[in-house]
Amino acid sequence: MSVNAIKNYVGGGWTAPASRDELPVTNPATAEVIAKVPLSSKSDIDRAASAAAEALPAWRRTPPGDRIQPLFKLKQLLEENLEDLARTITDECGKTREESVGELRRGIENVEVACGIPMMLQGQISEDIASGIDELMLRQPVGVVGIVTPFNFPGMIPLWFLPYAIACGNTLVLKPSEKVPLTMHKIFQLLERTGLPKGVANLVNGSRETVEALVDHPEVRAISLVGSTPVARAVFARAAANGKRAQCQGGAKNPVIVLPDADMEAATRIVADSAFGCAGQRCLASSVAITVGDAGREFTESIASAAKARQVGYGFDKGVQMGPVINAESKSRVEGLIEKGVKEGAKLSVDGRRAKVEGYEKGNFVRPTILSDVDPRSEIAATEIFGPVLSLIHVSDVDQAIEAVNSSRFGNQACLFTRSGAAARKFRYEARVGNIGINVGVAAPIAYFPFSGWKDSFFGDLHAQGRDAVDFYTEKKVVVERWPKEWSRIF
Repeated sequence: MSVNAIKNYVGGGWTAPASRDELPVTNPATAEVIAKVPLSSKSDIDRAASAAAEALPAWRRTPPGDRIQPLFKLKQLLEENLEDLARTITDECGKTREESVGELRRGIENVEVACGIPMMLQGQISEDIASGIDELMLRQPVGVVGIVTPFNFPGMIPLWFLPYAIACGNTLVLKPSEKVPLTMHKIFQLLERTGLPKGVANLVNGSRETVEALVDHPEVRAISLVGSTPVARAVFARAAANGKRAQCQGGAKNPVIVLPDADMEAATRIVADSAFGCAGQRCLASSVAITVGDAGREFTESIASAAKARQVGYGFDKGVQMGPVINAESKSRVEGLIEKGVKEGAKLSVDGRRAKVEGYEKGNFVRPTILSDVDPRSEIAATEIFGPVLSLIHVSDVDQAIEAVNSSRFGNQACLFTRSGAAARKFRYEARVGNIGINVGVAAPIAYFPFSGWKDSFFGDLHAQGRDAVDFYTEKKVVVERWPKEWSRIF
C-alpha cells in the first residue's frame, strides 16, 4: 500500500514544510503505516500566519453574503465525498463506518448554520439616546484565528470552528492532530475547489512545537482548541498571557445516573452506545454509571451482557460495532488504568484487555470493559480513561447521585435515566455540568446551540457552535454619533 504524502496548505497552495522531520500515521486496526505527517516548525507557522494576515483586509471587506458562497459549495462537496471521507476517518482514527458518517453529518450541520451568518452578524441601533444622538453596535472580525483540533473527531471538530471563522470575515491557520492528518488534508482539497480566496484558510501540520508557535504568533488574535484538560489549560494560559482570546475544550469524566424507575432495556442500550461508541474516545462518552437503589443489580447485569456482546473489529467490516483505540500507547495506557482500578478495589465484571481480532491481530483493540463496585473516592473514579471502560458506582438516592456528579472536577456532560419528571427537573436544575441529557446517552448539542462545558472541561467564556461562535469570532464596536442640523447642506 502506498503511503500518503501530507503537505501544508498555505496561501492557496500545497507546500512542503521547512523541517524534514515527520511521524508515521498508522491505521489503528492494522498497525499499517498509511501516511507520514510533517512536523512543521515556527517558520512554517510564520509563513501561514503571514498569508492569513495578508488575505485578511480583502476578506474582511467581502460582504457576508459573498463570504458564505464558498461554504455552500463546501457543503455540497462534503455531501458528494461523504463515503470517501468516512473511510478516511475509519482508516486513520479507527471508528466504525456509522460513527464516521455521523461525525461528518455533525460537521456539515455546522457548515449549514454558518451559512446563516448574514443574519447572525446583524448589529444593534438605538436612536436618540440623547437629543440628536444615535448609538450603534457593529460586529467586526477578530482577525487571524488559530485552530487546534484533536484526533478523536478529525472531521467534525475542525468544522465546529472553520466555517464560522471565515463566514465572520476572519482568516485562519488550522493545525489538525498529527495522529489523524488525512481527513483535513482531504477537506482542504475540497475547500480549494470552492473558490475561497488564497490565504483565507491555511493548514499547517505538526505537533507541540507547531501549536506553541501558533499560539505565540503576533498576527494570531484568537485560539480555538479541543484537547485534554492539561493541554487546554496550558494553551488557554499561554493565549491569555499573549493577550489573545481563547476557547479551549478540555477532558471529561461523564456520569450517567440510572434511577430504579428507568426503562432498563433502553437505558442499557443507550449507555452501552455512549460508553463504548468510538471506543470510548470522545469527550461526551459516558464513563461512569451511577446506579440508585434497586437499579444497581439489574443495570449491572444488563450492561455487562451488552459489553460482552459488542462486536469489535475494523470499522468498515459488516456487523462491527466498535473499533480500536488510536494507537499502541493508548491501548497500553487504557489497560494500565483498568489494572489500577482493580488494585483500588473495583471488581472486573467484564475484562476487555488483551483483545485479539481475527485478521487484525496487530490492531490496537481493547474490548468493552466494566469496572463495578468502584469507590467514588478512588483515583480511577476521577481519571479520564478515554477508552471503552465503564465504571459503576452505587448510591442509595438521587441526592447522593447528584452530589457525586457535582464533586467531579469535570463538567462536560451528565445524563439521567428516569420516568419521573420531578427527578429530571431536579437533576437538570442542580447538576453542575454544561451539557445535560435526560434519557439520552450523549447530550451533544446541535449546531444551533453552544457545545457547553464547565469546570475543568472548558477554559474560556464563549463555546463552539451557534451564536457563541459568532460572538467569539467577532469584536463589538460601539459608535456614538451626532449630526447637528447646522452642518447639513440642503441640495
